[in-house]
Amino acid sequence: MQSVHAPGELVDAAIAKARELTEGSAPVSVALTRHMMWRMLGAPHPMSAHRWDSRVIFARGRSPDAAEGVTSFLEKRAPNFTASVANDYPSFGEWEDAPPYG
Repeated sequence: MQSVHAPGELVDAAIAKARELTEGSAPVSVALTRHMMWRMLGAPHPMSAHRWDSRVIFARGRSPDAAEGVTSFLEKRAPNFTASVANDYPSFGEWEDAPPYG
């Protein structure tokens, strides 16, 4: 959707759109998406993003939040995601492709 706003209304409109797009999203999934966006800005190759994204999709697909998302959609109700970024964010230690210090 595109829209035009007066200068004094632009920031409020942008915040409202961001809330609309993220409302009903699992907090851990949002955090992972943000992490990936920032992490992949300097990726050496698109395959790095593909590998990381595939692992994240696999991990999130097995989470209780994934089942809740599907169930809430089918039941036409707001989701009640229980995972938190502080407690349920996946570990990336084994996923890192960083070169060793040299």
